[in-house]
Amino acid sequence: MQPAKILVADDEQNLRRVLVALLRRDGHEVVQAQNGQEAIERLADVDVVITDLRMPQVDGMEVLRTASKNHPHVPVIMITAYGSVGQAVEAIKAGAFDYIEKPFEQDSIRSIVSKAIGQAHANRSAPRAALYPPGDPEAKGRFGLVGTSEQMHGIFKIIEQVADTPSTVLITGESGTGKELVAKALHEQSSRKGEPFIKINCAAIPKTLMESELFGYEKGAFTGATSSKPGRFELADSGTLFLDEIGEIPVEMQVKLLRAIQESEFERVGGIKTLKVNVRLITATNRDLEQEIKHGNFREDLYYRLNVVPLQIPPLRLRKGDIPLLVQHIIKKFNERLKKNISGIADDALAALEGHSWPGNIRELENVLERTILFCKGERIERAELQLSSTGTVELPVVARTTSSGSMSPITEDDLDDEDGVVGEAAGSPSGSLKDIVRAETSRVERELIVKALEETGGNVTQAARLLKISRKSLQMKMKELGLRDREV
Repeated sequence: MQPAKILVADDEQNLRRVLVALLRRDGHEVVQAQNGQEAIERLADVDVVITDLRMPQVDGMEVLRTASKNHPHVPVIMITAYGSVGQAVEAIKAGAFDYIEKPFEQDSIRSIVSKAIGQAHANRSAPRAALYPPGDPEAKGRFGLVGTSEQMHGIFKIIEQVADTPSTVLITGESGTGKELVAKALHEQSSRKGEPFIKINCAAIPKTLMESELFGYEKGAFTGATSSKPGRFELADSGTLFLDEIGEIPVEMQVKLLRAIQESEFERVGGIKTLKVNVRLITATNRDLEQEIKHGNFREDLYYRLNVVPLQIPPLRLRKGDIPLLVQHIIKKFNERLKKNISGIADDALAALEGHSWPGNIRELENVLERTILFCKGERIERAELQLSSTGTVELPVVARTTSSGSMSPITEDDLDDEDGVVGEAAGSPSGSLKDIVRAETSRVERELIVKALEETGGNVTQAARLLKISRKSLQMKMKELGLRDREV
């Protein structure tokens, strides 16, 4: 199980102690809250939330509503007493990831937390910059989606035509293009918008648990099944079920999924009662399912059942005219999140973004701008502050030199070819080898960026690692290597 930072909120001290001890034994970092208000104040810096449903004054539902609004990438797990399972199910329909019923089994908690961490990772990777808040005067597009390009107008037209129909939709496109945002738009524009929108990332669910996640299970169906539990199809009844990364579903599960789609019925794991549901299904994948069919990894009959309405999301490189709108929104968003006051972006910097290939699409654009905004010193983003590589990742300036104004600027390939030997000047020693100079300069820049990140987060290594887009362990090793361990809090 991947380590994570988990918030445990419960007014019962003994229950908190049990959960905290269990989670810490599994290697997680745990923070506690003894009431709902305290939990809300700590939502910004955690990966997963476990909260009691019933707490005085501010209850678990209010924690869920706040998390869904301000931190939608953070999965919320509800703790509920035996008599409150119905409320927990309603919480899932309202956006909670899952629930834990008291008295709980340790293996059950571990399983749910593991799935939640996988979902949190998928959520953090999903592009969020393409969706404007309702009523935002800067929004340009339709259905809450940003874009005025011809490609986006094509998507808007399909959404308008098929949103309020029961037909299944298969959304395809490269990773990071915003497939989930389109699925949400389809739901919001349908007559089902007041009903549940249940989503599940198939890649985040262990294959052995896929059936119970989709269809639920009965008490005693397997070890640890101490009570019955509805699946995602059941929870989405009358609403929309969004299966992201549908290509990850095991072949042996695909026939059961096909039957559920065709007949609108299924049985829970370990059950004999057939359940009927009215669910609108939307799926998404970044895989070529026709190729997966040829390789025996995906059923052809299921593919045709899913692909009634194909909707392909164009990559960012084919809709570069939308980049200025996206950049404007991303700056606004990270100004609020990082407490910055960036007013805009220089024309040459924007031109560089528009000229980039963006293999990681909107997700990559957001990643690059977040880091740039974090370390931006002026009121606007300048071209020299954008470091774009051939793969679209942010690069550290390898070697720098002092300009006539006293500022530092990265050295280009032309500079390296200069007969005056700029490299020797930058290193302070004309006799040094290029390899030694690059190594020394890289260490200097790494140290500078790590120090800035630690200062921004008050010395919190977990937060600093998140800003730098590296693991906490990698950051600690780098801090030790650079002699920065005294800055850790």
